[in-house]
Amino acid sequence: MRKTVLVTGSAKGIGASCILKFASFGFNVVIHYLTSEKEAFILKEKVEKEYHVKAFCIKADLKNEVEIKEMLTKIEEFGNIDVLVNNAAFCLDTLYEEKTKENFMTTLEVNVVGTFLLSRLVGDKMYEKKEGTIITITSTNGMDTYFPMCLDYDASKAALISLTHNLALQYAPYIRVNAVAPGWVSTEKEIEGLDEDYLETESEKIFLRRIGTPEEIANVVFFLASPEASYINNTVIRVDGGHYS
Repeated sequence: MRKTVLVTGSAKGIGASCILKFASFGFNVVIHYLTSEKEAFILKEKVEKEYHVKAFCIKADLKNEVEIKEMLTKIEEFGNIDVLVNNAAFCLDTLYEEKTKENFMTTLEVNVVGTFLLSRLVGDKMYEKKEGTIITITSTNGMDTYFPMCLDYDASKAALISLTHNLALQYAPYIRVNAVAPGWVSTEKEIEGLDEDYLETESEKIFLRRIGTPEEIANVVFFLASPEASYINNTVIRVDGGHYS
């Protein structure tokens, strides 16, 4: 019987790469989106055509607990969630002096509270079955890479690391809960509009002297969900090419 993975924020970027990776290994996939409807359905068509698995697109605002619950009810008709990948994130880069409480709260609601609510609802079901895996995409920005213009995002990613450890304890011994912390990744969301000289300077801080790809992050996510990672739990894995600030 095929397993099912739900990847939040998976119409583009790292999320889409995760969908393709899991589909290529025979998983049925749930593509979650909020604003990128066109990209979500293009991805759905690609997955079904190339990998011959079932794909389901679902829209939900992760700031809204009612929408999260409604999303999961609809997914139940599609299948049980065996793997949850918390990838969706909100980031509004602004100058430190321009940051507002409203922006900060939106970031925390999507990145932290939404991830918590979804993980608890899915995790409780997994715990009943005594099987499942939860993987959260955090960031090196939540560890030791600092940019004051995205301090609200950085704070949310640090909180996700704490959330990962607490969920791993809460759902022991049946559910493995881990996190992946990417550094620079060549997604449209991350590098669009950035100056080439700035990106080159940042690349020089990376031991491998290049920015990573979404596929390289997806490879680690899939590994953590696989039987080969059966004894990896409560862990945050950096995927940043080796980096110093």
